[in-house]
Amino acid sequence: MLDEPTQRYLALCDQTRAFLDYIRSERSLAENTHLAYGRDLQRYCDFVAAGGVADPLAPTLLELSRYLTALRDEQLAPPTIARHLVALKMFYRYLRLEERTQSCTADLLDSPSLWERIPHVLSPDTVERLLNAPRPSDRFYLRDRALLETMYATGCRASETANLRVADVNLDRAYLKCQGKGGKQRIVPLGRRAVAALRAYLASRAALDTPTVFVSRSGKPLSRIVIWQLVKKYARRIGLSRRVSPHTLRHSFATHVLAGGADLRTVQELLGHASINTTQNYTHIDRERLRQIHRQHHPRA
Repeated sequence: MLDEPTQRYLALCDQTRAFLDYIRSERSLAENTHLAYGRDLQRYCDFVAAGGVADPLAPTLLELSRYLTALRDEQLAPPTIARHLVALKMFYRYLRLEERTQSCTADLLDSPSLWERIPHVLSPDTVERLLNAPRPSDRFYLRDRALLETMYATGCRASETANLRVADVNLDRAYLKCQGKGGKQRIVPLGRRAVAALRAYLASRAALDTPTVFVSRSGKPLSRIVIWQLVKKYARRIGLSRRVSPHTLRHSFATHVLAGGADLRTVQELLGHASINTTQNYTHIDRERLRQIHRQHHPRA
């Protein structure tokens, strides 16, 4: 049986691979940047394996400072060290968004440039165009239309959408039961358009004896990566940015619900976040709504 430090190291390696997959698929960073971050994080994993960090999910400021000292001792150029630090901060920010850690120690380290990019949000009109991108002539028109409608209606992650079961969907009462991270379940309402799209799709595949909602022609469940590829496909069709991904639909869902007047706690429940701090990381304040509130309530507006 592996000892605890080895288990933590192997878990860290798995998490770095997931992060690298995330920045390649969701953030669309350049391939050279992806490779460089992979090398940088492998160096950090080696530092952890050598005993430099006791708990990779909760590194101390002293441990991370020693890591930077170790990089300097290797006589790396200052820009290279700065890139290592940016990769580390991006990695721990990703872990916080994924609710795998609460640590924000890496953000306390000084860096000349931090990765601080607001996730891409589509306007309601652009979302409408994306949802209408599947054409009746497409081979899987009903499935893909239902897929896009469901993701935007619920804010479900790609992985949650991939794992959605027919038994979890109640079209008569317009809601679905989502299996989130850590086995947590939540009930999410469905809009009438999503209900109509799902009803048409499920009727079309009635002959398939499979418990999963979104499947291939043979009844095999769609993977998270296939769902990502489908969103990219329809985004390209209507000329949207390469940055558009399943996460874009999730973030747009949260932003539009907030702009419509929902409070942050409600959005937290809909997204399935354990901490409201995570919800704040995914959402941003709608400036137009702020201006409207200011004009409405400020005596000298």
